[in-house]
Amino acid sequence: MTLTLTQRLDRIRVRIAELEHWRSRETIEIDSWTFEGEPIALGDSWPRKDGTVRFSGAITLPGHWPLDDARLVLDLGGESLITIADETGNETRLGLDPYHREFLVPSRSIRISSETVARLPFGEPVRHPRLERGAVIWLDTAVDRLWLLLRQITEAAEILDGHEVIPHLLDVAEHAMRGLDWPSATAAYVARTAPSPVQQKIWQLPPLEVSPEGLNQSQRASVLEAYEALVVQLKQLRERFPPQGEIALTGHAHIDLAWLWPYSETRRKMRRTFHTALSLMEQSSDFRFNQSTAHYYAQIAEDDPGLLARIIERAKAGQWETLGGMWVEPDTNMPTGESLSRQILYGQRYFEKTFGVRHTVCWLPDCFGFSGALPQLLRQGGMNSFFTIKVNWSETNQFPADLFWWEGLDGSRVLAHTFDNPMQGYNGFVRPDCFVPTWKNFRQKDKHETTLLAVGYGDGGGGVTPEMIMREEQLRFFPALPQARWTRVHDFFKNAHDTAAKKDLTVWQGEIYLELHRATLTSQSAVKRLHRKAERSLVTAETLAGLAYLLGGEQPASMERSWRVVLKNEFHDILPGSSIAEVYVDAANELDAVVAEARSTQMAAMKSIAAQLPVGEGNNVLVVNPSLSERPIRLTLSDGSTISADGQIAPLGLAVLASKALQPKTGLSAGRDYLENAVLKVRLANDGSIASILHKPTGREALEGCGNRLFVYPADKPRNWDAWDVEEDYVARGEEITHLDSLELIENGPHRAAIKIVRTWRHSRITQVLSLGANARRLDIQTELDWHDRRVFLRTLTGVAVRHARATCECAYGVVERPTHSNTSWDAAMFEAPAHRFADLSEPGFGVAILNDAKYGHSVRGNVLGLSLLRAPVYPDPLADEGIQTFTYSLMPHEGSWYEGGVREEAEDLNQPLLAVAVADRATGRWQPLAAVGIDAALSAVKPSEDGDGLIVRVYEPAGRRGNFELRLPPRWQNMGVVSILEEPMEKVPNAGLRPFEVKSWRIART
Repeated sequence: MTLTLTQRLDRIRVRIAELEHWRSRETIEIDSWTFEGEPIALGDSWPRKDGTVRFSGAITLPGHWPLDDARLVLDLGGESLITIADETGNETRLGLDPYHREFLVPSRSIRISSETVARLPFGEPVRHPRLERGAVIWLDTAVDRLWLLLRQITEAAEILDGHEVIPHLLDVAEHAMRGLDWPSATAAYVARTAPSPVQQKIWQLPPLEVSPEGLNQSQRASVLEAYEALVVQLKQLRERFPPQGEIALTGHAHIDLAWLWPYSETRRKMRRTFHTALSLMEQSSDFRFNQSTAHYYAQIAEDDPGLLARIIERAKAGQWETLGGMWVEPDTNMPTGESLSRQILYGQRYFEKTFGVRHTVCWLPDCFGFSGALPQLLRQGGMNSFFTIKVNWSETNQFPADLFWWEGLDGSRVLAHTFDNPMQGYNGFVRPDCFVPTWKNFRQKDKHETTLLAVGYGDGGGGVTPEMIMREEQLRFFPALPQARWTRVHDFFKNAHDTAAKKDLTVWQGEIYLELHRATLTSQSAVKRLHRKAERSLVTAETLAGLAYLLGGEQPASMERSWRVVLKNEFHDILPGSSIAEVYVDAANELDAVVAEARSTQMAAMKSIAAQLPVGEGNNVLVVNPSLSERPIRLTLSDGSTISADGQIAPLGLAVLASKALQPKTGLSAGRDYLENAVLKVRLANDGSIASILHKPTGREALEGCGNRLFVYPADKPRNWDAWDVEEDYVARGEEITHLDSLELIENGPHRAAIKIVRTWRHSRITQVLSLGANARRLDIQTELDWHDRRVFLRTLTGVAVRHARATCECAYGVVERPTHSNTSWDAAMFEAPAHRFADLSEPGFGVAILNDAKYGHSVRGNVLGLSLLRAPVYPDPLADEGIQTFTYSLMPHEGSWYEGGVREEAEDLNQPLLAVAVADRATGRWQPLAAVGIDAALSAVKPSEDGDGLIVRVYEPAGRRGNFELRLPPRWQNMGVVSILEEPMEKVPNAGLRPFEVKSWRIART
C-alpha cells in the first residue's frame, strides 16, 4: 500500500507527538511555596490578585541528577520576573511567561522568588489565577533534541510544498523513528501518554503511576543513534539540495511602551525580557539580540542598574545590539518636525553617552504610516537606513519594494528595508515555515541576496526562547531552506548599502501612507490635543527664553527633561489612541505637568524680556511674537478680554504697547445669524450651519452648499482593531445633526463678535461658538463636546466653491499634496489622511482652508473639506473620548494659493497666539532681537544648545521654494555656522540660503 506524501506527513506528526512525553526522565514537584509569606499549595488559587504579588519556594536536586540536565519548570499563574538564588547566594533573574517556562538550574539547591502579576503578555487578566506548576525535571536531552529535529523536518516538508526534497525528508524521518527502541511497559506507558489530547478525551483513565519510568540506557542509545544519523542524512541532502536564499536573523522583543497594559507594567516587562535575553547569550555565543528605545535603557538605569551594566557589557561584546537612534519608537504622522528632531537628538545623545555608539539604522517596525520629513532628519541625525514592516499591512495596494531608497520631502534619501513574514511579522519564529515564506515574499532577491527577519515573542515582550536557539543550530544543516544566521542589524544594512551602490533600486518619494489604521488620527482626541499643547508650549518656552538671552539675559537651561515626557507620549500606541484607559490617565497627568512647567518658563522668560527693556511709565502691555511670521495684534489679556487691533508684530519681535493704543480695527458687526468684518461676511442657515462666507477682498463666495455641517456616523464598526480602524463604508449611514437646542448672539463687542449654537444628538451635547475678530481673516469655531455615545464617528464637512485635483495638507516640516478624487485604488484608499494644522483646497487665485488646534484626521473629496472631530470606540478603552473635550477649528477663505494666502501663518496664530503681559514700568517701543531676511521660512526652534554654548536656531522651508535666507543677529552675537539636528557642524552646507523643504539649524553665540 502506498501512502500519499500528505498521509505520510500526518503519520510522522502523530508519532513525533509521542516523544514529548519522554522528555523528562524524572520529575519532582516543589511543595514548599509561599504567597506573600504565607504557605500556598500547588493548584491553589491566589489569595489576592491585584497588583504585584510575590511567590517563593526552594528545592534540592537528587544526587544522581546531572546538574546540566536539570530544568526548573514554572507556571505561577501570571507573568513574572523570577529570581533563582544558588547555594552561594548568587542570583539569576529571568522572565516567566507562557513562552518561557523552563529554566536552567544553577546549583543543586536553589531558592526561587518572584514578582508576579495576574496578567498574560498582551495585558489579558488572568481571572482566576492559580499556582499551576512548580517542579524540577531531569531533562532527557537526547529525546528533547530528536523531538525538536523531527518537528522541524515536518515543518520543512509542509512549507516546501511541491519541492522534490520532500520525499527524502520523509524518508529520513521515518527511518529515524523506525530505529528507536521505545518503552512499552503498560503502567509507565499509559501514565506517560495520559496528558496527550487523545488520552484526555477518554471517559475514565485507569489509575496512573505517579513517577513513571523514562527511557533506559539502551533506549536512550537508540535515540542518540537516530539523532546522529539524521544529522548526517540531512547534511547529505543539503549537498544535493543546497539552501535557497539567505536570511539575516536578529533576536528581538518588541515591547510596546504602553498598550494593553499601563506603563508601570512595561517597566516590569522590560526587566523580564532583558534578563531572559542575557541568559540566552550565556548559552549561545552566536545569538544576537536587538533592542531599540533609549527611554527603556534610561528607565532600566533607574529600576535595575545592575541589569543595565550587564547589557552594556554584552553590547560591547557585540551580542546585544542597541539601535533605532530615537527616544522611543514614535508615531510619525502627528508629531511636529521639531518633536521628531528631538526624538533623534535625545535618543542619539543617550545611546552615545551610555553605550558609546551612534546608530545608523532607524528601527520603526510598528508605526501607522511614515512622514516624508523623516529621511532628512534621519540623515542629519547620523542614520542612513530605515526599517519597518508596517508597509506590508496596507489592505488595498501592495507596496512596490522591500529594499528601496526612501526619498523625503527635501530629496534626502535613506536605504529602507521591510520583510513580509506572514507568521507574526516582526515577532517571527525560528522555523522552516517562517523562513520559507519570508524569503519567498522578498521581492528584491534579484538585487540583494539577503533579507532581514526579526524573531522573538513581542508586543508584550518576552523575546527569544531557548528552543529558538536550538532550532537555529539544527537548521544549519537542513536542505533546500533559506540559510539563516544570527546577524547584527547594522551589519545587514552595511551589506545592503554595498549592494545599493552597485545596483539600481526602487525609489519611493514622500510620505509612506498606511492603508489601514486611519482612525488612529482621531481616537482618544483629548490626549492628542494635550500633546499638541505640550509640544507648542515647550517650543514657545524655549523661544521666549532664547529671546531673553539675546536681549542680555541669562543662558537658558536645556528643557530635555520635559521634552522626554512629550517624546515618551508620542509612542505609537499612546498618541494614536490605541491603548487602554489607564494609559491615558498617565498621559494626561504627564502632559498637563509639561504644559504647566512650560508656561511657568514662559512667564519667567517674559519677565526677563521685560527686565531688559527701557524703563518707562504707563499702563502698557508687553507683546511677544514667538514665530517667524509677521502677526496681527490679536491678544487675550489676563482678565480674559480679547484684543483685535490694527497693526503688526514683527517676526520674533516684541513690542511694549500702550493699552489705550490697542484700539479695535473697524468694520466688525454681528446679528443672530451673521458675523462680518472688513474681510469676511458670514451668514448662518436656519439649522445653524454656515450658509455663506463671502471673502470681501476678492468678492468670492467661499462655499458651495453649506459649511460646518456636522455629521455623525453610527455605523463606525470596523472589522478589526476598533480604536485603530475606520472602514470606507462609514459614510453609507451618516446623519446630519440639524436640530438646534439654541442659537444666540453672545458677544458683540468692538474687538470680537460671537454666536453660540447648542445641539443634542442622542445622549451627547455639542456646543459651538462661532467667532470673528475685528482684524480676523478666519472664522473660528470653538467646540465643546460632552459625549456619551459609543461607536460613532463625528465629522464636520464644508463644501467649498473651489475645484482642484489635489489638496494641500500640512505635515511635519512641510506640506504634502493629496488627491481629491478616486481615480486609482491608491487615491481611493486615501479617504482619511493625516494633516497637522491645516488642509487647503485652492485653484488659481482663490482657495479655502480648514485650520485646527487639536485634530489630525482629514479628508478632501471633490470640493468637500472634512475634519474628523471624535470617535467613540469600545476596545481597548470602552470609554474612549467619553465626557467633555474642547478644541477649535477655523474656516479661512483666501486669495491665491495656500502659500500666497498666508494659511500657515494663520494656523500658527490659532495654535500659538501672541503672548502678552501687563507692564507698568517699561517704555513703549518695538524690538526684534533676532531677524531673518530672504524667502519666507517657518521657525522650528530657538533653543539652548545641549552643551550650554549659545543657542540653536532651527528653521524650515515650508512650501517647496528655494532662495536666499540669512539670520540677522544683535550686536555682540556671532553666527557659528550651520549645525545638524545633533547640534554638530555641517561644514559642507552653506551658511545662507534654503532649499525646498530644507531643515536648517545654526549655532549662535555671544562674542
